[in-house]
Amino acid sequence: MRIGELAAAVGVTTRTVRHYHHLGLLPEPERRANGYRDYTLRHAVVLARIRRLTELGLGLAEVRDVLADDAGKDLVEVLTELDEDLARQEAALRDRRERLRALLESEGGAVPEGPVSPELAALFQDMGHMTDSPTAAKDREVLALIETAMPPQERERLMGLLGGVVAAPGGAERALSLYGLLDALADAAPDDPRVDEAARALAACVPAELIPEGTRIDQGHGFLRALYADFAPAQAEAVRRALRIAAEGRS
Repeated sequence: MRIGELAAAVGVTTRTVRHYHHLGLLPEPERRANGYRDYTLRHAVVLARIRRLTELGLGLAEVRDVLADDAGKDLVEVLTELDEDLARQEAALRDRRERLRALLESEGGAVPEGPVSPELAALFQDMGHMTDSPTAAKDREVLALIETAMPPQERERLMGLLGGVVAAPGGAERALSLYGLLDALADAAPDDPRVDEAARALAACVPAELIPEGTRIDQGHGFLRALYADFAPAQAEAVRRALRIAAEGRS
């Protein structure tokens, strides 16, 4: 058989056959006097086996192990490992679908910042009457970012702390007043007298536990620097002072 005839018989391309030659999966046939390769039925049998194994999901290195006469893993071992790997993928897929279903059944997939966790979606729902505040909108974006980057345990702790602030008696009203103070600083100078009032109002809403030990409030690490830069100068100064007040209250 010529290479094209072999490829057609097994249902692959001639390029695939040459690739398997290059990798050493398919032995090179003898050549005729005219220089053309002369494939035998044995080559077709091996090529068909390679195709069946790759269609099962085996990588070419695993196929080489299966085809080896005296070395590597036998077929049963390789297929067992493949089955275990597929089982892990199925479990991961089921978990993703469960989380997606929870989002669809909650408000988490519907909020502009979504998808977010049901807990954060509930917090956003409590903040729904603050939608006209530019600072509140920015706060929601930052919370969605923080939640995404946090490990699950820290995320749960964060949502508990923030949920407690909003759910406390008068918490929603205090948050609304705070956003009004920060919105009013959009065009103010950092030394505006209202900065101190906004800072103290913000500090009263920020649980000290949210600030990691040793955080450099004034200069800040990369995230804090980016956070300050995203606010107007007076707003950034209010946030900086609030974090300093909250951190001092913890000590």
